[in-house]
Order: sequence, then C-alpha cells, then structure tokens
Amino acid sequence: MKILISNDDGYRARGILALRAALDGLADLTVVAPDRNKSGASNSLTLDVPVHVTLAERDLYYVTGTPTDCVHIAISGLFDFEFDMVVSGINDGENLGDDVLYSGTVAAAIEGRFLGLPTMALSLLRPVGVEPDFSAAGRIARALVERMLAAPLERRTILNVNIPHLPFERLRGFATTRLGHRHRSEPVVRSADPRGRPVYWVGPAGAQQDGGPGTDFHAVAAGFVSVTPLQTDLTRHASLDDVSRWLDGAQP
Repeated sequence: MKILISNDDGYRARGILALRAALDGLADLTVVAPDRNKSGASNSLTLDVPVHVTLAERDLYYVTGTPTDCVHIAISGLFDFEFDMVVSGINDGENLGDDVLYSGTVAAAIEGRFLGLPTMALSLLRPVGVEPDFSAAGRIARALVERMLAAPLERRTILNVNIPHLPFERLRGFATTRLGHRHRSEPVVRSADPRGRPVYWVGPAGAQQDGGPGTDFHAVAAGFVSVTPLQTDLTRHASLDDVSRWLDGAQP
C-alpha cells in the first residue's frame, strides 16, 4: 500500500508534518508538496513554465508549482510505482462551504480523484490568537485512513474533512455533512507599496450564510468532525429542464 501526501501550505508546514507522522506505519508514505504556501490555488496547473521537483529528504519532495501540479506529477510519471490513495492536508485553517472551490488542499484531493485514486482532504479549523495544535487532527486522519483501507468507498468519492480545534477527548465524533454557504467575501484591502503605488489584498472570506443543521458549518461548531462527500460533476441537474425551456425562446 502506497499513499501520496500533499497539501497547499508547503512541504515544511506543520500540518503536513503532523499528517506524515500520524500515518507512519500504515503504508509506504511519499510526500510531494509545494515549495511554499499555495493557499487559494484551487485546481490550477502550471502550463507556461517548467516545474522543478527537488528531493528534500527521504520520500519528501517539494515542487515549484501548485498542489494540483504536485499530485499530477507524482502520479503521472515522477515515480516508477503506482499510488493507492491520496491524502491532502492537514490544512492550517478550515475548508468549509464555498471554500472548497478555492482550496488548494481540496484541489490536491480532486486531482487524485481525476487520476483514479481514492482521496481525502483534511483541514483544521484555525484558532483565534493561539498556535494550532495538530495532534487531534492527526489522530482523526489516521482513523479515517485506516477506515478507508479496511472498507474502501466508491472511487469517485472525495472526502472533505474539517476538524474542530479541540483536544481529541472533546471531539464529539464524526458527522456526515453537506457543504454550507458563505456570504460574499469582505471588500479588498487597499494599501500601497514602498513607492506609493496602490496594491490590493483579497479580503477575508464571508461569514456563514447557510450554516444550519446538516451543514459542515453546523457540525464543526457543535464539536463534530465534519465529513463531506464531494463529487467532480458540477452540473446543476435540477436546472436542466428549466434551462431547456429558457433556451426555447433564444435565437442562435
């Protein structure tokens, strides 16, 4: 059994080191991760410049590209063996609701799914004003990987896992959830560079809008580990007939 580990926080991030330690002994582990923080990279591939891969230490490589680059290259030709699973994380910060569309952590898992492997993305809610503690999240990661090895899910399923920042003993268990939704993001923050030219920082994510029972927002707020099954089919199937009727009056 061979597991590929990746993330979007970079190969030196505390979360990926905690994940690697937590999964030690379950399988042969290989880390292929970005050389720096690539949060928000989503599913982007680097197509205009070559991507470099460097061996940092035994079974740990860093890549001058995105999380998607890392997984794609690792599975599609970097090694002379095949992987059995992709585990992405542990992200320093939650990936709830609409976050999954931007998240490089989730994108790494999605790329693994595109390439035919079972995958999961793990994220730890970011505590306010304190250093994150990944110990409980590592135990959750090991439990879920053990479960997937013992009872594999349908291969098209991607698990998006969000873990409250609580001691392991205070976690209330697992909850199967759907994605909630956020309000629109906060306005961009305008600043200036040393020469007085305007620069802009993307504003914070919006507060939860749809965060009721059954959502990932609700589960983590109640102390549960949220496990959301994702799929790559973005078609809004319920709207197919409505759009067909709408198009009846359109002129090509």
